[in-house]
Amino acid sequence: MSRLDAASLLAPSPPRAKPHANPRGRRFFCLLSTTLAALGASLALLLFLALRPAPNPPPPNYGALFLSLGSNDTAAAHLRALTLHPHVAGTKANSLAARYVRDALSSLSFPAHITPYSVLLSYPVHRSLSLSSPGRRGATSFALKQETYRGDPYAAAAAEAIPTFYAYAASGSVSAEAVYANYGREEDFAHLAARGVAVEGKVALARYGRIHCEDIAHNARAAGAAAAVVYTDPLQYGGAPGEAAFPDSRWLPPSGVLVGSLFRGTGDPTTPMWASSEGCERLSVEDAMGSDEMPLIPALPVSARDAMEIHAAMGGAVAPEGWQGREDGPVYRLGPGPAVLNLTYLVWDRQFRGGFTVVFFGVTLLLWILQGNDTMATIENVFAIIEGAEEPDRYVILGNHRDAWTFGASDPNSGTAAMIELAQRFSMLQKQGWRPRRTIIFCSWDAEEYGLTGSTEWVEENLEMLSTKAVAYLNIDVSVVGPGFLPSTTPQLDELLQEITKVVQDPDNSSQTVYDSWIKSNGSPRILRLGDGGSDYSAFVQHAGIPSMNIVFGEGPGYPVYHTLYDDYVWMAKFGDPGFRRHVAAASIWGMMALRLANDEIIPFNYMSYSIELEAYTKVLENQVKGTAVTCSPLYNSIKDLRTAATKVNNEQKELRKLLLSKQLNRDSLKIRQLNDQLMQAERAFTSREGIFKQEWFKHLVYGPSDQNDWDTAVYPGIANAIASAQSSNTSESWKSVQHEIYRVARAVTQASAVLSGRLT
Repeated sequence: MSRLDAASLLAPSPPRAKPHANPRGRRFFCLLSTTLAALGASLALLLFLALRPAPNPPPPNYGALFLSLGSNDTAAAHLRALTLHPHVAGTKANSLAARYVRDALSSLSFPAHITPYSVLLSYPVHRSLSLSSPGRRGATSFALKQETYRGDPYAAAAAEAIPTFYAYAASGSVSAEAVYANYGREEDFAHLAARGVAVEGKVALARYGRIHCEDIAHNARAAGAAAAVVYTDPLQYGGAPGEAAFPDSRWLPPSGVLVGSLFRGTGDPTTPMWASSEGCERLSVEDAMGSDEMPLIPALPVSARDAMEIHAAMGGAVAPEGWQGREDGPVYRLGPGPAVLNLTYLVWDRQFRGGFTVVFFGVTLLLWILQGNDTMATIENVFAIIEGAEEPDRYVILGNHRDAWTFGASDPNSGTAAMIELAQRFSMLQKQGWRPRRTIIFCSWDAEEYGLTGSTEWVEENLEMLSTKAVAYLNIDVSVVGPGFLPSTTPQLDELLQEITKVVQDPDNSSQTVYDSWIKSNGSPRILRLGDGGSDYSAFVQHAGIPSMNIVFGEGPGYPVYHTLYDDYVWMAKFGDPGFRRHVAAASIWGMMALRLANDEIIPFNYMSYSIELEAYTKVLENQVKGTAVTCSPLYNSIKDLRTAATKVNNEQKELRKLLLSKQLNRDSLKIRQLNDQLMQAERAFTSREGIFKQEWFKHLVYGPSDQNDWDTAVYPGIANAIASAQSSNTSESWKSVQHEIYRVARAVTQASAVLSGRLT
C-alpha cells in the first residue's frame, strides 16, 4: 500500500451531503452559475486585452527600403545639372558647382557647409607647338584645340574650357629633335639608352596609357629630355581601324586631348606635410615650383591627330613591335629627328604683369594673364552631416570630388550624381523614422585633379580627430564608365562588400545580383587594394590609416574620353550608362556599405583576409631577396600573431552578437564599444610616423604607391623602394636597409595584432 493510500485511509471521512429536495432546480442553478462564470472570464479577458500595451511592430528593414528607393531619373537630372559647364578647380564655374551640391544636400534637411582652402593651382597663359623637318615646305603649327562634334549641345559651353595644358608644367621654350619613348616608363627610356638613342636635350614623345602623365614627365626629365609631349594613341583610345569616333561610338575623336596635372606630390604644394589652413606656414611659390615633385620641364598634351603627323616625320630605327600603334597609322620610329618640335609653355612672371602678354598674345587671353599660371587660389570642400543617434562621435565618411578638367560627366560627376541620389534615399529613410547609430558625413572634394588637394588638406587639418573617430572612408570618383564591377578596399572590408553585392541587383541583368555577375566575369571576387594615388582615398588610407573602399562600374580611368572635352552628358547617356541604372547600382552599394557601417552594433570588419594576404605577399618578397642575407622571418612571425588576433576577435564578435540577439547584452554595452575601438584602430597600427622609405608623406607600411608609377599599388612599398636601391648599388649597407624595412613592417603588423586583440605586453 502506498503512503498516499495509507494517508487516505487514516484521514477523517467528510460529512455526507443531504439529498436535495428539488433536482430540477439544482440543475438550473448549476447551469446559471457556469454561464455567469464563463461570461465573467470572457469579460475579464477582453478587459485585459484592452488595457495591455500593444506589442511593438518589428523595426523596418531599412536596407531593403533603401534599395527600393533608387531613382534613375534623379541621378540623371543631377548629372545633367553638374555638367552644363566645364568646372576646373579654382574657377567661378566650380564654385557654382559647390553651391549646387551644398544646396542639394541642404534641401534634404542635412546640415551642410563649405570649407575653403587657399592652395597653389596652375593655369595656362600661352602654349604653342610646331613641327619642322627637312623636306617640309614650312613649319606646321598645331592648333592644340579639341573640336566640338556634330550636333554638340555643349558647343557654346565648350568655349569656356581652359585650353589644353598640363598643370604645373615649367615655363620654357624648346626647339629640339623628337625622340619616341613609347609609354614614357623607366624601362622605355632604359631601352632607348641601350640602343644608343640620345634623349638628352631632346623632346620626348610618349603615349599615355601605362603610367600617368606626371610620371612620364618625371622620367623624361630624369633621362635628360628638355621637354615632353604626350598623346593619346588610337591603339588604346581610338577603337578598331575604320571604327567611328564619338558621337557615333564611345571612342575618342582624333582631336581629343587628355589633360592632367604633373605634380607628383599630394595636397597643396606650398604646405607639404601640413594643412593649408589660414595663417599657416607656407613655402614660396618659387620654392614649391622648384620642388623635385614638380616636372621642372615644359610639357604639353596633344591629340592623336597631331601625334600621327609627328610620327610620320620622324626617322631613326623602327621601334619594337610592342611600341607600334594601330595598323592604319604610320610606322613608329625612335628618332632622334629629323622631326624638330618647337614647344613653348609660358609661365606668367610677376615682373611681366599686364601689357607684355597682352601685346603678344591678344586681349582674349587677358583673363588668363591676370590670373597667372601658378597662383594661389581658393578651393571649396562641401560637407553635409547626418548625426548619429547613439554614437555621434564615430564617423562613417562618404566622399567624391567635384572638380573636373572639362565637363566631367564620368570623372568625377557620375560619382557626385550618385552621392546626391544616395543622400535623397537617406532623407526618405529619415522620414520613416531611421537615424543611424553613428554619424554619416558626405564630402564633396575640390581640386582632386591637381593632386588630391581638397581631401588631403582636410585630412591633414583634422588628422587627430579622424585618427580616433573615423570608422571608415567610402570613396567614389568615376562611378560609372561602362559595364562590369571593379572595387578596391582595405582587406577588412572584403567580406562586407561581398555580402552587400549579393543583395544589389545587377544593373545590366535584372535576373542576377552584382555579386553573380562579378563572379561570372572573374571566376572569383576580384578586389584591388588602395595603395595607389589615384583618388581621394589616398589621404585616408595612406596618411591616416583609415579602413577605406572605392568602387567603379566599368573600365576605370582608361575609358576613351578620360580627361577630355568629350567626357560630357551625351557620352554618358549614350555609352557610359544608358538608362542610368549603373549610377543607381553604384549608389546602392555605396549606401548599403554606409548603412551597415553606421548601423551595426558591432562594426562588420574581418581581419582574417588581411593575415592571409600578408602571408602571400611575404612569400613573393622572400623570392625577391633569395640569395641575399635578408630574412623574412620577422614578418612571418608577426603575421602569425595577426592571424591569432583576427581569430580571437572573430570569435568575440560571434559571441557578442549571440548575446545581443538573446537580449542578454545591451546595445550600448561597454564591451561592444571596446571591441569596436579595437576593430577601428587596428588599421591605424599599420602606419608609421616616419612614413615610407623615400616617400615620407605616405605612412602605411603595407599599401602605398609605386615609386615608378603613382597609379600602381605597391605592397610593402618601403621594402620595395629599399630593394630597388639595393639592386642598383648592391652594397652590404643597402641590403641591411632592406632588412631594416622588413623589421619596420613586422613591428607594424605586431602592433596591429596587439590593438586588434586589445592586449598590453
